[in-house]
Amino acid sequence: MTSPLTTPASDGRWTPRLWGTLLVLCAAMFLDALDVSMVGVALPSIGADLHLTTSTLQWIVSGYILGYGGLLLLGGRTADLLGRRQVFLVALGVFALASLLGGLVDSGPLLIASRFVKGLSAAFTAPAGLSIITTTFAEGPLRNRALSIYTTCAATGFSMGLVLSGLLTEASWRLTMLLPAPIAVIALITGLKLLPRSEREKDHDGYDIPGAVIGTASMLLLVFTVVQAPHVGWASARTLLSFLAVAVLLTAFVLVERRSAGPLIRLGVLRSGHQIRAQLGAMAFFGSYVGFQFLVTLYMQSLLGWSALHTALAFLPAGALVAVSSTKVGAIVDRFGTPRLIAAGFALMVAGYALFLRVDLNPVYAAAVLPSMLLIGAACALVFPSLNIQATSGVEDHEQGMVSGLLNTSVQVGGAIFLAVVTAVVTANAPAHASPQAVLDSYRPGLIVVTGIALAGLLITVTGMRTRRTQRSIVVAKSLQEEADVEPVAVRD
Repeated sequence: MTSPLTTPASDGRWTPRLWGTLLVLCAAMFLDALDVSMVGVALPSIGADLHLTTSTLQWIVSGYILGYGGLLLLGGRTADLLGRRQVFLVALGVFALASLLGGLVDSGPLLIASRFVKGLSAAFTAPAGLSIITTTFAEGPLRNRALSIYTTCAATGFSMGLVLSGLLTEASWRLTMLLPAPIAVIALITGLKLLPRSEREKDHDGYDIPGAVIGTASMLLLVFTVVQAPHVGWASARTLLSFLAVAVLLTAFVLVERRSAGPLIRLGVLRSGHQIRAQLGAMAFFGSYVGFQFLVTLYMQSLLGWSALHTALAFLPAGALVAVSSTKVGAIVDRFGTPRLIAAGFALMVAGYALFLRVDLNPVYAAAVLPSMLLIGAACALVFPSLNIQATSGVEDHEQGMVSGLLNTSVQVGGAIFLAVVTAVVTANAPAHASPQAVLDSYRPGLIVVTGIALAGLLITVTGMRTRRTQRSIVVAKSLQEEADVEPVAVRD
């Protein structure tokens, strides 16, 4: 049954309340992505103003990732149990407060703490917001359109963050920290009026406290280990012992979830092939893009001497292409299905990364850089919405928060792991006291790894498409056989 909120107007258009609900949720996702991308350009100014070392600056980025990636599973299940609207609004308020504090503090530790709290709050707003969409908009064309707009806002926020950071840092790095606060407050006030009320889950089998503790601890330790590995060494005793501890915690988590009456994650969800491919695809998609952006930013600023704003504008065509295509993707998904779009998007992504391998120290932007940016922008427009639709389709309403948290965890963990891998590859190939050409050559193995990650995502998706064709052939053959078996009986009668 379709609720009044999800019923379009008589002429087929969405009602103002429906649009308002979606815009509030989009604003939160936009802020999450904006906050991730804005801080990178501002780091040099922050370090100079607060007298921070490079290792301390790194934690301004890692603190956010740690809170975000480590608590997403808990955030998703909490939204299901305590009410999606309540969890979303409380977390959005915490996000606004942490943004305000981040722009006012005058010490590195306090700034890192504010970033961790922002990541923590985003770990609750992201799965709660996505599950509000999937439970408010009926599955099918209506939900596909909503999700395509929602995910486009994330990509647009990431791209706009680069440009805004370049502009705001010219005045003060504090503006990059303060900017999300008023936007979050406006979204919070609007959300109080427009977001549909959601009841707490009443028939659940208790709270999975052991699973929540062990699951959160394992994700926090995994993200922490991956973030620190390039600095302390992948083969160091600390890193190896940390990975061993992660393995032990994850094993314990699986055992607890299998025996829990009300698990944090129902492991049966992961028996679905399309769900597994969605999660692995999310890791490959975001992991490859974060690695690519990291290398290209180094290339443009360190080797070419471009300014932060110049670099941000170089990425802008990709974000602009995603923003322009937002209203089109839902209809394309309805027509072709998510597997085909994900495969096509990964193919474009592989082509864009591979084309960038030919850059040199004197690139002509229109010929050497722009083609890659346009291909990657088209890929993002196809892949990200399709992954969200595939992961949440066919899932019961009371588990939408759980699946949303799982998908966002895959995105964040994939980004952290693959960025660390790309960083390690580049570091291993970086010669001491090298010429600019030698430094550029050391970047190429990292770009090859990025291309390989995207290619793996393509292969995973294509495998799923072949499986579906095989299953369809079996069903058709079985149906024909049943008809053949029935027909002689009909003749005898």
